[in-house]
Amino acid sequence: MSSGSAFQRAYSAEHKAQRASDLADAARTLAARDGVRAVTLTSIAQHAGVHASAVRRYYSSREEILLTLAREGIEDWAEDAVARLARYDRLSAADIAHALVAGLRKRPLFCDLLTHVTLSLEHESSYECVRDFKVSASRAINSVSDTLTARSALDRTTAEELVMAVLALAAQLWQAGHPSQNTLRLYREEPQLAHVAIDFEYTFPRLATALVDGLAAGRHGQADVE
Repeated sequence: MSSGSAFQRAYSAEHKAQRASDLADAARTLAARDGVRAVTLTSIAQHAGVHASAVRRYYSSREEILLTLAREGIEDWAEDAVARLARYDRLSAADIAHALVAGLRKRPLFCDLLTHVTLSLEHESSYECVRDFKVSASRAINSVSDTLTARSALDRTTAEELVMAVLALAAQLWQAGHPSQNTLRLYREEPQLAHVAIDFEYTFPRLATALVDGLAAGRHGQADVE
């Protein structure tokens, strides 16, 4: 038996883990290049050098592969955000906005994936994969929120609301800032409609800063009323 045949027929845990990793890497490359919407199970299989029918030995669906990438993305972003927040002894609103936004701007694929998580990825993934994502997301949000609470005037509830709101804002603005080819054509041919176009790099930091200011002010105002 040739070494190639032996590889194809191997079913060790190590081999399965490597093949699953290869498929995830293929999906990551394709999604970063073409956008999450354009990724198909067939294209992932072809890029990874795996027959399409064999993919389901490792993932139940295309969405499950992409949800795995989203889990990795939120873990990576949270680690980055905590490190940025930890540079300050006492965080201002501008410091907080910069720390949360900077890592998201550096992770366009994660921003793209965020939109699809609740829209489709969770609906077409196995229970186990959805649970893994939710556990990781909860830990990530808690980690960032705890750091915010320790280093700013935000209370725990407001810090958690802020983190979730910034992630939701990133997802929406990323999609709006990367319109379809037909939308771009419309803006070119009818410039009067182009005023609704969004520049993600410009708009996201501004709105995130306003969000931090608003939530902080809202909590202070509520405390005064109570």
